[in-house]
Amino acid sequence: MRTFLTVITLCCATKVVLCALDEPRNARLTSWNMDLVLRWDSPGDPAVHYTAEFNSTVFKFRPGCVNTSALYCDFTDEASSLTVYGTYIGRVRAQRGQESSVWVESGPLTLDKNTTIGPPNVTLVSHGVHMTINIRDPVFRISKMREVYNQASYNITYWKEGKEGKAQSLIVQQNPVVLSDLEPLSRYCVKVHISLQHNHRAGDESRVTCEKTADRERTPWLEAVLSFVVMVMVVTVVVVAVLYRKRLSSFLCPSVSLPQHFKENVFVNKCFSF
Repeated sequence: MRTFLTVITLCCATKVVLCALDEPRNARLTSWNMDLVLRWDSPGDPAVHYTAEFNSTVFKFRPGCVNTSALYCDFTDEASSLTVYGTYIGRVRAQRGQESSVWVESGPLTLDKNTTIGPPNVTLVSHGVHMTINIRDPVFRISKMREVYNQASYNITYWKEGKEGKAQSLIVQQNPVVLSDLEPLSRYCVKVHISLQHNHRAGDESRVTCEKTADRERTPWLEAVLSFVVMVMVVTVVVVAVLYRKRLSSFLCPSVSLPQHFKENVFVNKCFSF
């Protein structure tokens, strides 16, 4: 009798194993600009849905996505549960009706150590043979880049268009950056990425941005200043003329009455002239 029950139990257990859903594959946590996303590969059944959870060293697993058909789950919306220095683990399982697969866990991920820093935004402004590089840091989903990495540097690569093989590089922390004494009437290209010196990590590169320098003799900023000064002077003269027009009129065209004997002499002279 005992042997019979054992056989029945084994058969049932075998049936459960055979009927269990295949679990998702290759579960991994990723982070880009301080987001937290669990990704996985399909077990091959297009009819299944997924439930994903995450935990940290300070709280147990909590749900992030329930009954989703996507092959990822973004936990960043749970921002109140995340910190930039936290370490997290994700897990996911497949579901179809009342059936569920086993949980599949990812490896741990620490946001400030493992996130990929996205590309900065770069704009160029030409001033004669000088070029100003304006850099805007990437936007983080949690916190701000300078609050997390206050020693981050800008790795700048620039070259004359068509001569990328002779590109020059510089690493700076200030912003903006001025490239001086470039060749006049030449087009220069620039790309930038964020660099973390303490752990030798590099962020994604910006798109290549190009701008043409002006003639060495031309100084557009000086022309602009002179134009502004002339405009201010003209406006000032017009305003003064309007406000003090009566006084100016009296000064330039005084209304002086001639003496009586002078008027008589003028009258007599006119008469004799006839």
